[in-house]
Amino acid sequence: MQREYSYQVLLIPDLEVGGYTVEVPALPGCITEGDTVEEALENAKEAIQAWIESAIAHHEPIPEEHPLIVTNVSVNNGR
Repeated sequence: MQREYSYQVLLIPDLEVGGYTVEVPALPGCITEGDTVEEALENAKEAIQAWIESAIAHHEPIPEEHPLIVTNVSVNNGR
């Protein structure tokens, strides 16, 4: 039986070389990249699909998505 999964992804710009790293917080180790936002998101879909297929093949549970809380934390450098 097929099921549709939906996961939040983090697109992290690489300011030195360009492009984006994509992390899927709900799926441990599910990380990919792309030169553009569109390519990064397409690669994320492929990475998520591969992650799920591997979990199914190994009889591992597939995590449910949980809302993320993203905020800023400020610190002093101690000087």
